Amino acid sequence: MKAVRSVKAVRRTRSLPALLLAVLALLAVTVGAPQATAATGVSTIADALRRNPVYVDPAAAAQLSTAEADTLARQIKNADKPLFIAVLPAGYPTRNLFTDLRTATGITGLYAVRLGDRFDARADAAVLPRTAVQNLVTSVQGETSGAQLTDFTDRALANMGGKAPSSWGGGATDGSGISSTALIALAAVVVAGGAGAYALVRRNRRRHEEEQRAALDRLRVVVDEDITAFGEELDRLDFHPAEPGADDAMRADYERALNAYDQAKSAMADARRPEDVRAVTEALEDGRFSLAQLAARRTGRPLPERRPPCFFDPRHGPSVTDATWTPPGGAPREVPVCAADATRLADGRDPVIREVDTDRGRRPYWDAGPAYGPWAGGYFGGGILPGLLLGTALGGWMSAPAYAADYGAGYGDFGGFDSGGYQGGEVSGADFDPGDFGDFGGGGGDFGGGGGDSGDFGGGF
Repeated sequence: MKAVRSVKAVRRTRSLPALLLAVLALLAVTVGAPQATAATGVSTIADALRRNPVYVDPAAAAQLSTAEADTLARQIKNADKPLFIAVLPAGYPTRNLFTDLRTATGITGLYAVRLGDRFDARADAAVLPRTAVQNLVTSVQGETSGAQLTDFTDRALANMGGKAPSSWGGGATDGSGISSTALIALAAVVVAGGAGAYALVRRNRRRHEEEQRAALDRLRVVVDEDITAFGEELDRLDFHPAEPGADDAMRADYERALNAYDQAKSAMADARRPEDVRAVTEALEDGRFSLAQLAARRTGRPLPERRPPCFFDPRHGPSVTDATWTPPGGAPREVPVCAADATRLADGRDPVIREVDTDRGRRPYWDAGPAYGPWAGGYFGGGILPGLLLGTALGGWMSAPAYAADYGAGYGDFGGFDSGGYQGGEVSGADFDPGDFGDFGGGGGDFGGGGGDSGDFGGGF
């Protein structure tokens, strides 16, 4: 009996190491499971952004302190702009991140994501066009987290449109949709009294009209130069509809160019305010493209692509490519350029810039005053203008609230929003253009070198 018990005891003893190993393995799995925390869901991030403009994931807390995040949030709320910032850990999944985040949040706006040491942004076109977003992102690449998000916020708020969503709380309304500024202004008028208020309004209106006339008179000189230059191009072309080799397509191009010339002269003659000159430069831009088409047909060359004029001087004609250019004190950006200016930039020389007379002497048109916004908008409409003027004096003027009141809206999507009828900060749900949040083909944050699925960040996420 003792022998039997001894054998069983030995068997039990020998089985202990295996049992212990199994228990330890089970403990390791149990203890290790909470450490493999899943990434925060997009819905959670979106819910946080609907309540506050800045979200910092717990796993990315080292990238941006609570104090820094609070400072950015206050700045964005005070600016009353729909800018959303998310700081996420380096390993966060990026496939369709922007599109999914925009869908889950459901608010028209500008969305920026700092992911590890990488950064990118996307926006609804109603808030900021693609070119402007791309230039903003490029301008802050390589900076530390705090500096990058601060610089991006400063520059974005100065250039974007829209209003902050009401879900952030506070803001510029009293809960009834009436702005505090409007209520204060109304109260001031009432207190001022009937006769005094009337006199004040008349005096302000008269001064405003005088300022508008003075701005138009100065602008008229530049516009007349443009019209004259286009007329000279028509003369140099020396095209005759009945000349040998002329066909219906050539004659149609020539007729469109002549009509554009007449429209430009007529619109300038009828102009009463600076914003009226946009119709003039729109006609001139269309006429120059018609001339470029006619020139290509006459020489048997391929028809040119419809591109904006040369950024440095629209009189150079339609651009042929985009080139990187950095304005003094500004950030690099891609601008459309003519062949001659493209060569100059490639050789390290300065482009030939359109300068106009100002109180400070001859200055580039983007540094000459806010009245040049409509002039430039006619040439560079369709959403391209904000990105081109980012960081320039004219770009800053056009982003100011007073600009739309003085010079109208819609100059390159600075004031006129067109995104399914939703303005920045409004709840649109899933009703938005996914193309605004997709891959720019390497733009909008070209980080380079990132392996794996780049998702919708374009270059490395």
